[in-house]
Amino acid sequence: MSGETLAPVTPAYDPLLDLVVSNGIIDLEQADELRGDQANTGRPIRQLLVDNGFVSEDDLLGMMAAYQGCDVVDLSVMALDPEVIQSIPASVARMYSVLPIYATAGTVTLATSNLVDPHVMDELMFVLTKDVQFAMARQKDVADLVKEHYGDESASVSDMLNSLESDLTLDTSLDVDETDDKSLESAASAAPVVRFVNLVLYQAVTDRASDIHFEPFETDFKIRYRVDGALYEMSPPPRRLALPIISRIKVMSGLNIAERRVPQDGRIALTVAGHQVDLRVSCLPTAHGESVVLRVLDRSAVSLDIENIGLPEDIYEVLTMDIEKPNGIIVVTGPTGSGKTTTLYSCLRRINSVESKLLTAEEPVEYDMDGIVQVQINPSAGNTFIKVLRAFLRQDPDIIMIGEIRDLETAEIAVQASLTGHLVFSTLHTNDAAGAVTRLIDMDVAPYLIASTLEAVLAQRLVRTICLNCKEGYVPDDDTLERMELKRQDVGDRSFYYGRGCSKCNGTGYKGRKGVFEYLRVSDPIRDLINERRPTLFIRERARELGMRTMREDAIRNVLDGYTTVDEILRYT
Repeated sequence: MSGETLAPVTPAYDPLLDLVVSNGIIDLEQADELRGDQANTGRPIRQLLVDNGFVSEDDLLGMMAAYQGCDVVDLSVMALDPEVIQSIPASVARMYSVLPIYATAGTVTLATSNLVDPHVMDELMFVLTKDVQFAMARQKDVADLVKEHYGDESASVSDMLNSLESDLTLDTSLDVDETDDKSLESAASAAPVVRFVNLVLYQAVTDRASDIHFEPFETDFKIRYRVDGALYEMSPPPRRLALPIISRIKVMSGLNIAERRVPQDGRIALTVAGHQVDLRVSCLPTAHGESVVLRVLDRSAVSLDIENIGLPEDIYEVLTMDIEKPNGIIVVTGPTGSGKTTTLYSCLRRINSVESKLLTAEEPVEYDMDGIVQVQINPSAGNTFIKVLRAFLRQDPDIIMIGEIRDLETAEIAVQASLTGHLVFSTLHTNDAAGAVTRLIDMDVAPYLIASTLEAVLAQRLVRTICLNCKEGYVPDDDTLERMELKRQDVGDRSFYYGRGCSKCNGTGYKGRKGVFEYLRVSDPIRDLINERRPTLFIRERARELGMRTMREDAIRNVLDGYTTVDEILRYT
């Protein structure tokens, strides 16, 4: 048993909850309920406290000020000195949601609406090279004034690059392997580097980026954000700054900055504009230095309500019935980044109750879910999917989620769990719903076992939605209809839409994404085809005869309804 120790993930600590409990505003049971609401909805604890009527915002500010040993100020009646406003960089104000209201030669007083973590206070003192004091102010006032006084975010990137290049003294003429580790650590902790990296992370989160790429090449250094599935390049820093910037990220994620020859993985917990963001860090050695990719896990940007993930009404109705079944396997398929994890979490949240035991095996755990035992897979420590899943079966579960069915052993445990009365959720990488059956057969799972346990397969993709600010209609020509395999009578007098590009969408014509889906219910006719080892094409066509709408057909519906463009659905479906 010692080799199969589970590692459940617990909800993040929130000092604000402790504060209101200690002040008698709520009890421990209510604190647990609020923690669960926060984990499931992404809404900040302070908003939940106020919205649920436990405390007013002003009373909450008073408590926070007493706890921090500072005053409460009303920014709406204060005249702010422009010189004081300019005493801290815009990136710092945005990153930490603070506004300077008083300043002397060695001290600055910052208005904030958040409890200040001691580590944040130390970092602010280091970055600003001043003593820092705080005052509490209403959240909206701080946010509005930071936005008003610090202007356009993109301008600060260029300013920060100029500051970074002129202030940094690291000798980067040396080869990567020859750079002195102490000099590198010093450069990674230099105030300009800290400010610049914080700005990059802040801008990525506010731009809704899902990933941040730091890529050193022979003569240049690129930083790119992935927004709505597409990569966009920001103003490139000079090549000589790659090493200190990447080293700063490694320091933040607890990685060994002296080790630059093997891949490393880490994690950063970050507070951006008052809410928690997790960043998964992957470092990969390349011919020109380490390439670093950060996956942004912003819980506040994701809804885990199954009603809000964009399912068509007919699929929503049957899926919500199927996930209430006592046993069987339900699979979600799609490429990386298609929203599979969000869909699975939404299903689990829907059926989570005190009467059921839910266990998940994930690599990694992306979001904490209250009331669900989540286990982080860690192969290097011997905590593999196989060991964890075998241990699960001795944990008296009702429902099991497996992050991904990767091989025959994992598939066999999923089948075994289903046959012994458990409901199992998992994912596969296939192009469509019917392909999941073929994938399992290719793993050497017996067709009769697939037919007797598989209940349904949901296939999905994410397509970009048209920016509402620059959306324009047009009448599709015959060539466009032919590309979509439509006839003029299928469209009638409907307009198609596109985004011409504007400042709201960075000139792309798109803002946001939504899912397109197909749902295969494994009915008796489908089970017969599985037992006969029929190929994917036969299963797909029989499912269509039984009423399944393909992903392409669902995507076309989204074009006709004005959500996305012809080019987008042809690209992804």
